Order: sequence, then structure tokens, then C-alpha cells
Amino acid sequence: MSHYTVTDDPQRGRYEARTGDGTLAGFADYQRAGGTLTLPHTVVEPEFEGQGVGSRLARHAFDTARREGLRVDPACSFMAGWAERHPEVQDLVQGK
Repeated sequence: MSHYTVTDDPQRGRYEARTGDGTLAGFADYQRAGGTLTLPHTVVEPEFEGQGVGSRLARHAFDTARREGLRVDPACSFMAGWAERHPEVQDLVQGK
């Protein structure tokens, strides 16, 4: 698995995963409102699919929510599926 760095781009409202040379591998859009972090859309660039990029983005989003005391609404199917497979984040999922 390659090394990816995930950062927050608040101007765009998304978390971005980049390779060591700065290439954008994927991103997860988010919205913050009323104590909830909503994750409506996740994109992994085709050449990076199957390399853990989406999981790194999900982990970053849920870790951020926990650190900031936010609930998470995993509105996109990828984030919802990831949360289902990770019982350690179930306490963050809105409506659970």
C-alpha cells in the first residue's frame, strides 16, 4: 500500500488524500452543521482504486469527528459501508 497524506481543505469543504509527490488520489466532501459532520460524497481517482485511499479518508473523517465532538452522518454509500465494517466508530454515527 502506498503512503497517503490526508489533509483538510476547509475552503472546498473536503478532506484530500495525496501521494508523496502531491498527486490528488481522492477526496471526501463534508459539511459541518449543528454538531454533525455530514459526508455526502467520496471520490477515489481510478488509478488509486483498491489501494486504501477511501479507507484513509474515512478514518480521517471519523477521527476528526471524534476529536471535535461531532456526530457523523455517513450520507454516501462508501462512508456508510465503511462505518458498518468498523464497530469502533458506531457511537459516532447519527441515528445509531
